Amino acid sequence: MATNLDTDLPAAPHEAGLSASALQQIDSTVHGLIDEGEISGAVTAVARYGKVAHLGTYGVADLDGGTPMREDTIFRIYSMTKAVGSAGVMVLVEEGQIDLDAPLSSYLTELADMQVVVDPAADAASLRFEPAAREMTVRDALRHTSGLPGTSRYLASKSALGDLYRESGMDRLFEHDLKEIVQILGTVPLLYHPGDRWQYSISADVLGRLIEVVAGVPFDQFLEERIFQPLGMVDTGFFVPPEQRHRLAALHGPGEDGRLRTILAPQGGSTYEHAGNFLVKPRFLSNGGGLVSTAADCLRFCLMLTGGERLGEVRLLQPETVAEMTRNQLPDSLIPIDKAPAERYDGLGVGLGVSVRAYQTDWVPAAQVGEYGWIGGASTEFWIAPQEDLVALVLVQRIPFSRLSWAVKPHIYAAIER
Repeated sequence: MATNLDTDLPAAPHEAGLSASALQQIDSTVHGLIDEGEISGAVTAVARYGKVAHLGTYGVADLDGGTPMREDTIFRIYSMTKAVGSAGVMVLVEEGQIDLDAPLSSYLTELADMQVVVDPAADAASLRFEPAAREMTVRDALRHTSGLPGTSRYLASKSALGDLYRESGMDRLFEHDLKEIVQILGTVPLLYHPGDRWQYSISADVLGRLIEVVAGVPFDQFLEERIFQPLGMVDTGFFVPPEQRHRLAALHGPGEDGRLRTILAPQGGSTYEHAGNFLVKPRFLSNGGGLVSTAADCLRFCLMLTGGERLGEVRLLQPETVAEMTRNQLPDSLIPIDKAPAERYDGLGVGLGVSVRAYQTDWVPAAQVGEYGWIGGASTEFWIAPQEDLVALVLVQRIPFSRLSWAVKPHIYAAIER
């Protein structure tokens, strides 16, 4: 396996307690979706006991050019970025520089004395606000219970509240840096009182600014020095340098005729589409969705979560910190999380930067309670089953989201032998 993983990590399936024949079902599933025209190609990986037992490459990375998919193909991982940035927050928590239950305003003064909209559906004449019942905390930001709005759900709505958000500049976040974005957020109302609801939101980007203020360095520099370099994540960052652009997979989506075609990639953390996105360093270093990465780099991050000793002497987080990050942090009243499609997110709570399966459902019956991970909007996903010491990774570049990740999950769980 030609990856930048340590030479002792790849293993035969039986060495990782996995069935080779069951893992081969991944191949037929991926090829089936390629033949159907749903995806152009993919990279899939499975690791157990810290050993990579499957690393598959399929199809092409670029429909127009026919570039074969490779193990070192670079992908826009979009919202999978949240898990990486959240790990960065937890590094600072371990160091005593951040208190999970402290108000965010104790670090970011712009977010003090926030107002809450009384009725998000009200017209302009009836739009009213009230003081937040309590301040949002760092924990609220990590688990999306801060009350902050999302970047698209209300910005796209034809409502008085949507107009207010657009007038504030929230529809042009790509024009701003993290400091400016937090300043904007301090001027707009929250959607609900902190802790009352779960709302997939821009709070992840607030965490990027939190890291900058506490660590005293730019967000990208912190990630590079404290996460990427220690773990050997050599191809992960907020843009692809010129000498590596040939490795960046094209983004695909169905055209009006239903056939797959190349489309423009939205800038991470926004809906802004431009041919230069991810090719130059963005002003907006989005912890919500700004990173590019490879299968090997993503595996390194996941293996760190399952046990840092497997990457030589590197351990970014103590086991008890990872346990806190990856346990469900929501009360039963907020499970399942409010995200579409509802059947896909049924049974899911959230931890600190990751989803956590709280109960099993019919969507993927094989999925285990306690499994955690997250997705990226262009059909990337990782999940970890801690009971089985199992890591799985699916990388595709398709919008809307491909079926591949949940199609292969039963095969991966069925491969477990001991």
